[in-house]
Amino acid sequence: MEHGGDIYTEGLLKGRKLLDFSSNINPLGVPLSFKENIEKALKDVEKYPDVEYRQLKNSIKEYINFSLNYFYPMTTCSNTPTSSSGSKEQLRPWITISKYQVKSKTPSDAKNSVYIEEEKISSSMEDTNIVLGNGAAEIIDLVISCFKSICIVVPSFIEYEKNAAEWNCQIIHSHLKENMEYDYKDIGQKITKSEALIIGNPNNPNGGVIDKDKFKEILDYCEENHKTIIIDEAFVEFTGKRGCSFLRESQKYKCVFLIRALTKFFALPGIRMGYGLCKNENLIKSIKSKQNPWNINSFAETAAESVLKDKKYIEESICWIEKERKFMLDELKEIPLFEKVYDSYSNFVLCKMKYEDCQKLYGRCLKEDVLIRRCNNFKELDSKFIRLAVKDRWRNERILQVLKKISKDVTT
Repeated sequence: MEHGGDIYTEGLLKGRKLLDFSSNINPLGVPLSFKENIEKALKDVEKYPDVEYRQLKNSIKEYINFSLNYFYPMTTCSNTPTSSSGSKEQLRPWITISKYQVKSKTPSDAKNSVYIEEEKISSSMEDTNIVLGNGAAEIIDLVISCFKSICIVVPSFIEYEKNAAEWNCQIIHSHLKENMEYDYKDIGQKITKSEALIIGNPNNPNGGVIDKDKFKEILDYCEENHKTIIIDEAFVEFTGKRGCSFLRESQKYKCVFLIRALTKFFALPGIRMGYGLCKNENLIKSIKSKQNPWNINSFAETAAESVLKDKKYIEESICWIEKERKFMLDELKEIPLFEKVYDSYSNFVLCKMKYEDCQKLYGRCLKEDVLIRRCNNFKELDSKFIRLAVKDRWRNERILQVLKKISKDVTT
């Protein structure tokens, strides 16, 4: 099995119900906002979707506006005055500044009232900057098809390499460091020899994110030299309010192509809905020219329009991942079975084993009705590596119980 999520082969088809830690889906499940709109989707199936998907694109643009502010740390206040013309001053061309006045507590110091500037980001993305896909997988495949050569950072999502090979795209590899961090110097050198770079943020399978300060030189180089940086952000919402996404950068840099999906964070893998964002309209057009019309079905359209504005679900999901990721990391690091547990910004954890190989551990866990992800088919990883999803507390406690038992058996 090349991917996680195969609950059928050893599970359902054999009458067994497995706890699936091989796929990284939000355990809060399908958002109620989508369930409440199922009837709308049922009514819509008797007619063709809008071939331009205008309402769906509006929902995506609204979500981008929300995300540009919600998923970033609170900005530092400043007292920059308005311009001499009286208009709102813009710190950057893609940022709209909103101002509010802090009223003095007593009349005596009313003269000390100040204006505090709150950065309110408004997206400049238009319909022509959005391409819709039957899952992020379609977007990944088609954007890679637009290039003759590509730099792939490894280990990473195995479909990058498969897609590149299928399109006869020359592959140049950049390798993560031993600690699973990006080697920015190596990436910078490799991108000079290719037309594009594809990189995960967070990266699968280790959950690492891009250091924006170290990546800035690469961004500027690619912008100046007409190269494309494809950033796969399928898991980025799980990073919380740390400002890890390149949404803001995508407003400025035409070289940035962002990939997003509903699959992981919104727990909708069966819906197949993804999208790409880019200010390079020629690249968007090139991808669209290879797509069939009506590639998004009515259920996927309704799902996106519903869940992308479900702020309650988003907030609950971030509260869950912040708590459970820390719990899992702390607990896994105490299990002697593992030589190394890598810190993660996503909803999964990469572990390197000390005593077992992934196939044996897979079999042991399967006997306990638990499914894990063997990582020996990731380029650069061997049979010592596994990946574990972060679930809700009772499921997390169950797999920890299983792993502690196995660890005790193999270390005594």
